Amino acid sequence: MLEFGQDSAAPAGDLIKDSSEATFMADVVEASMEVPVIVDFWAPWCGPCKTLTPALEAAVTAAKGKVKMVKVDVDQNQQIAAQMRVQSIPAVFGFVGGQPVDGFMGAQTPAAIKEFIDKLIAASPAGDGGLGEALDAAEEMLAEGAVADAAQTFAAIFGEEPDNLAALAGLARCHAAMGELDQARAVLDSAPEEKRSDALLASVYAQLDLAADAAEAGEVTELKAKVEAAPGDLQARLDLAMAEIGAQDMEGAIETLLALFAKDREWNDGAAKTQLFKLFDMLGPTDPVAQKGRRRLSSMIFA
Repeated sequence: MLEFGQDSAAPAGDLIKDSSEATFMADVVEASMEVPVIVDFWAPWCGPCKTLTPALEAAVTAAKGKVKMVKVDVDQNQQIAAQMRVQSIPAVFGFVGGQPVDGFMGAQTPAAIKEFIDKLIAASPAGDGGLGEALDAAEEMLAEGAVADAAQTFAAIFGEEPDNLAALAGLARCHAAMGELDQARAVLDSAPEEKRSDALLASVYAQLDLAADAAEAGEVTELKAKVEAAPGDLQARLDLAMAEIGAQDMEGAIETLLALFAKDREWNDGAAKTQLFKLFDMLGPTDPVAQKGRRRLSSMIFA
């Protein structure tokens, strides 16, 4: 199995500590040159602090060494609090590269705390423990046709970071590339239900749906002839679009679906628009062919 990141068994004392005016420079500024440091300004009399601080500690521990935490009692360290312009507590700052890059005040939900920590990790050049480079390598393998190697790498990344949707989506795309459509869908379905609408996963879901439809569509040449012979045969137009997707002619498929939408946008429960949206999801928001198709569909809808 590929190995990334730091030792998951790092002692809590290395990750979470109390700091003071005398040690703040070493504990926070210097330490954040290596790994992001969260600074929690608190006080014994602060009620919300008694909820937030344990939640922060739990989240930092769960990050397994990718971020550290320093606690500062504002009553005992008023100079630091003044320098950081702390006006109310709890106040939390995230340091990366010796500088504060993010922060918040007041109690937060566990989800908000995790998001805050994830952003700090992403902002750190080495914060992801090499997972970003591994993802890029896996994508390159998949693009070059080394599907089995790409699948192994995506699976290793996901094993290290179970919340990494890019790795999960990549693994599903590998199964799809190998023709294992049911296994690809099972991989996607393993994500929590609330995550399945994420753009990364939605793109692969759309790919699988379109692949299933394309497999039953027929041959492009025959369907083009059928459409030319019977322009009013809307089912033939839909079949042609699916066949074009199967032939990797995405631009042609978009043209065919837009023509079908222009003829009868409500036909077959709006099938043309439904398949266009799936195709746009599969191609992604930055694909120029998808962007052009979206603009044309919007102009037709709102004309």
